[in-house]
Amino acid sequence: MIHVVLFEPEIPQNTGNIIRTCMATNSILHLIEPLGFSMDEKHLKRSGMDYIKDTEIHIHKNWKEFVEENPSDNYYFMTRYAKKAPSEFDFTECKGDIYLILGKESTGIDKAILKDYMDKGMRLPMVANARSLNLSNCAAIIVYEVLRQLGYPNLSKTEQIKGEDFLENLQLD
Repeated sequence: MIHVVLFEPEIPQNTGNIIRTCMATNSILHLIEPLGFSMDEKHLKRSGMDYIKDTEIHIHKNWKEFVEENPSDNYYFMTRYAKKAPSEFDFTECKGDIYLILGKESTGIDKAILKDYMDKGMRLPMVANARSLNLSNCAAIIVYEVLRQLGYPNLSKTEQIKGEDFLENLQLD
């Protein structure tokens, strides 16, 4: 199971987009407080659409509570301070659930936390004068890298709502 963990997220639209990614990939979302928004905020609901009700979401009061409730050797951190791309990790070797941890939009993950996990830190390669990409884009990229390595378990590779042959059978006038 893949878990996306947002450390003190600040922007509801980013969290809403990440909710959509989690729902579409059957991933679990963890939010570590304080949050920069209310869970009933309209921007969160707009970007999360109707996927919120179908997404497993856990809210934790702080990092310590999260770790106590989710002990694992598979914490991976997205940070600008890391020196490896997500593709440099072999997620197929992970035993148990995988936790992908991303920090708040303004300052990232608390440096005191990061210091102990730099061997599990990852950075998306980009031009030298770019600090970061949008949080929800980063989350989607790393979730799909893990899924790619695992062979997209339990995910459909064909269109299911309209049917996999929808375009082939489409009658245009």
